[in-house]
Amino acid sequence: MGFGNPVRSDDAVGIYVLECLKKQLAKRSDVSLFDMGTSAFEVLFGLKGHQRILLVDAVVNSGEPVGTLFKVPAHEVMQAPQEDPMVFLHGMKWDQALSYAKKIMGSDYPKDIHVYLIAIDNTRLEVELSPVVEAAGNKVVNFILDDLRSVCET
Repeated sequence: MGFGNPVRSDDAVGIYVLECLKKQLAKRSDVSLFDMGTSAFEVLFGLKGHQRILLVDAVVNSGEPVGTLFKVPAHEVMQAPQEDPMVFLHGMKWDQALSYAKKIMGSDYPKDIHVYLIAIDNTRLEVELSPVVEAAGNKVVNFILDDLRSVCET
C-alpha cells in the first residue's frame, strides 16, 4: 500500500514506490498493490484475504536526515481508531487506516504488517520528488522486491 499526496513533492514517495512496483510486478497475480493516495478508507475492504501487508509513506519531523528509511512493525506505531463519525476520511493517514481495517476485518486482519517510512521535509506544492527521497524510494522498492523473493522461496 502506498500513501501520499502526488502534488506535495516528497509526500508522494509512497505512491512513487507503488508505481515502481507496478512495473516490476505486473505479471504477479499473488501480489496486490493499493494506491492509498490520501483517501485510504475506500481501499480498506480490499485488504480482506491478504496474509501480509507492506505500507510505504513519508514521515515529517522524524528528527532524522531527509531520505532516512525506517521499517517498523505496524502494531508498534498504530493509533486507535477515532469513534468520531465525522472523521475526514480523505485526510486519514496509514496508522488510522490500519486501525479501521482491524476493526472492520476482525479475525481476518493480517498479523504480518510492516511499514516503510521515509523521512522528508519538502511538502510544497510540486509534482517532483527530491533526488534524495527518490533514491530512498528506490531502496524501498528493492527491499520489497527482495522481501517478496524471500517469501516465495520459503
